[in-house]
Amino acid sequence: MNHKHGHKMDRENCPNRHLYFSGQRIMPPNITGRESLSDVVDKTMMAYNGGRLREACELVTKRMLEENVTVGMSLAGALTPAGLGVSCVVPLIKAGFVDWIVATGANLYHDLHFAFNKQLHRGSPFVDDTDLREKGVVRIYDVLLDYKDCLMGTDQILQQILMNDEFKQEMGMAEFHHRLGRYVAEIEEKNGLKDVSILAAAYRADVPVYTSSPGDSTIGMMVAKLLMRGHKIPINPFIDVNETSSYVLAAKRSGGKSAVMLMGGGSPKNFMLQTEPQLQESFGIEEAGQDYFLQVTDARPDTGGLSGATPAEAVSWGKVDPNQLPDAVVVYSDTTMVLPSITHYALATHAPRPLRRLYQKRHETMELLAREAAAISPTDPEAANQPVKA
Repeated sequence: MNHKHGHKMDRENCPNRHLYFSGQRIMPPNITGRESLSDVVDKTMMAYNGGRLREACELVTKRMLEENVTVGMSLAGALTPAGLGVSCVVPLIKAGFVDWIVATGANLYHDLHFAFNKQLHRGSPFVDDTDLREKGVVRIYDVLLDYKDCLMGTDQILQQILMNDEFKQEMGMAEFHHRLGRYVAEIEEKNGLKDVSILAAAYRADVPVYTSSPGDSTIGMMVAKLLMRGHKIPINPFIDVNETSSYVLAAKRSGGKSAVMLMGGGSPKNFMLQTEPQLQESFGIEEAGQDYFLQVTDARPDTGGLSGATPAEAVSWGKVDPNQLPDAVVVYSDTTMVLPSITHYALATHAPRPLRRLYQKRHETMELLAREAAAISPTDPEAANQPVKA
């Protein structure tokens, strides 16, 4: 080797070389079994997705939970049947760590089992599903529930609730879930239970809850059944598009920031992130994107699906502020492993925040959105208001 022309790894010839070694040295302590979970995360999760989990915990507690940050959480995948609503989401709501939610309808339906005192059990994925069917047992991977008692029993109570007159007026999903949540909270209390339902906790804390596909769950199936029988339940999901966007706008215009915690991908992720394109693309409001981005996913980005799309890709859509990419973390793992860790870490290291109660403020935030939208005039108002003819 010609040392004269070889690589000289010294600071004189490579003045910025030392920056690559500015991170904490990897020399974790021995685990003794006496550590707290937060200590394990901080001191031993040095790299790979353990490192991403540590970064996620730090992002949540050091950035997202600042007083002026509005936090939205999306929930995709069968999380509530696995107990994550009870163990994680409810405590986060009560602590003021989650200000608005977008969930699959299935997560909200299975959330009802807990308030209605219907049982779900740990089981095995290695069972005979034909035998389960014959015995009236339903399986969600390794979660087992009784078809008649749990599913049909939940449906019966849900139907009785939805037949009340207050569901006959036009409303968006936040109002629908808030009204439903009031009944769920009452039933939860009557059953001698406490803090077991997302919908009940959200009702008490005025956390607006949305689902991006209202017909895609047993709740939607029940609404469809009642419509067929002449009961009017005029849900307007397009109200939700503007309401959710108004929360993001209000956060920014108040001098604060907006953050998203995406547990899984799918439609809830897109619905939560499309708030910024709705402001920028649809209304022409000047905005830069979400300030803080955290996603837990097991989806690959190279298939082109939204579930695996990275925060860097979201920048091109205006969904994420490009200046905030250092505060964007993706943990490639199962939400059932990551969310309990983040929840424990947040509750152990950060004081509760005052409840933002966005549900009660949604008319105010919608007025803000309406004012800003009205202030932006199209180039040709007449043409802009004319329908396109075939």
